[in-house]
Amino acid sequence: MAAEQSDAIVLRIHPWSETSLIAHMLTRQFGKISVLAKGARRPKGPFEAALDLLSICRVVFIPKASDALDILTEAKLQKRFRAGSSNLLRLYAGYYLAELLDRGLDRSVESHSAQLHSAQEQVELFDFCVDTLRLLDDPEHDVGTLVLRFEMQFLRLTGLMPTLTHCAACGDEIAARTDSTQRESWSVFSASAGGVLCRRCRGAGRNTIRLQDNAIMSLRRFATFDWRSIDTSAPISSDRAAIRAVVQKYLTYQLDRKLQLHSYLEELGR
Repeated sequence: MAAEQSDAIVLRIHPWSETSLIAHMLTRQFGKISVLAKGARRPKGPFEAALDLLSICRVVFIPKASDALDILTEAKLQKRFRAGSSNLLRLYAGYYLAELLDRGLDRSVESHSAQLHSAQEQVELFDFCVDTLRLLDDPEHDVGTLVLRFEMQFLRLTGLMPTLTHCAACGDEIAARTDSTQRESWSVFSASAGGVLCRRCRGAGRNTIRLQDNAIMSLRRFATFDWRSIDTSAPISSDRAAIRAVVQKYLTYQLDRKLQLHSYLEELGR
């Protein structure tokens, strides 16, 4: 088959042999790919530092049929992820981004695998990831806000977004209010039900989490189609602990596994 080329982000690497390794990448044109990089583990390998975790590079690869690994023939480094050199939490956030993409965009067919719906969404996800890595390297942008923005946009672009405006059980509109004088200023969220539940359906959900209306409004705001409009310079102001719990539990349910980096980001819920 003819060689293909694309910009790519390195999501995970692991040894294949004494001289070669396997790299899992998110590409701009072809989605997630897994490639065999022959000679990459040699002291003077052909790919230099292009295959470091979260590096952005330009790759050339030969696609293989069915389950065979694609063959990486060229990788040129464009930008290295440096956020962790000055802040450990930013490093963990970057690793979490890579883990969520790697596990969530698995090409194998699983019951809860996330699949992009169009080539346009594929390109948008890649550009969004590049933007997130860039902002993680900038101390002017809040880590917790960047992580929540990434999670909600990942769910939107992969078609896994929970129901936030209507009851996930009966479909009635959920009128979240920011006026604290209202008697009912909270709802419950159920991962298994697929989102927020109204007052009538609260008892039907399993393992529900109580969410103040301000927190629901925050989740809606971070789910916007215009992710560039989200202000990432300020921390999340409303009910951070509940928001973290909701998003983590929902991702665990949808992906059918708990992501390892969740425990490293507990600080974001305090």
